[in-house]
Amino acid sequence: MIRLSALLCALILAALPLRANPYGDMVALRLVPGWQMPDGTLMAGLEFRLAKGWKTYWRAPGDAGIPPMFDWSGSHNLAAIGVHWPRPEVFDQNGMRSIGYQGHVILPLSVTPDRAGQPVHLTGRIDIGICQNVCVPVQLDLDRVTLAARADQRPVPAILTALADQPVPGHKAGLSHHDCAVAPSDDGLTLTARFTLPPVGRSETAVVETADPMIWASEPRMSRKGKTLTATFELMTVTGQPFALDRSGLRFTLLGEKRAVDIRGCGG
Repeated sequence: MIRLSALLCALILAALPLRANPYGDMVALRLVPGWQMPDGTLMAGLEFRLAKGWKTYWRAPGDAGIPPMFDWSGSHNLAAIGVHWPRPEVFDQNGMRSIGYQGHVILPLSVTPDRAGQPVHLTGRIDIGICQNVCVPVQLDLDRVTLAARADQRPVPAILTALADQPVPGHKAGLSHHDCAVAPSDDGLTLTARFTLPPVGRSETAVVETADPMIWASEPRMSRKGKTLTATFELMTVTGQPFALDRSGLRFTLLGEKRAVDIRGCGG
């Protein structure tokens, strides 16, 4: 059954103004300076430390999570910034699936200066959800942190480790074929995706992200037959209205105990 109430809850929490609250002490944030890449991009890391038993969410947080949001509009000399996501964990949260990190995580950042060779002054507002027995939104701020290249900079091991733990592209995981089938359902659409690849762990699950953030996907039904892994999702919108699905805009992440795989589109 599609958990529309969970979708509505996540949308409402994400839209609320986030203020300091008593749970803010459950998470600490700092920016880890990194190094300059050959193309002039500056590498850094957002380090989150959570109190024991607390967790935060991945970019696609699952049924019970709140998606992280980043606002870098107060920064200076910033042309672009990319967030790189290490492999997350899957949690059971009161009978619903959530996806994220517990204890400690570094999200690597690739920071592109507007004026090459000049320092970047990052000012950011990061809105996240954190959860233990209760799940609450928290706002974290970075106030004018300066990133600049120095002659003595070296790659930071903790950031390199987080980069290495990202989901690997399908071809590097042995994916030889994948395709999708879409059919109408009572609530919207049923999406069945098939992937031909070796197992990614004893317990395999999948996440799908769509090009339209208003489309919600259920926890999938999973099955494997030989080399083929099948994931079936129910898709719907919060309005319950009919919608078109951009198959080329689909992004699948296959998650196992020690490995994750990133697959784009529906293949053929």
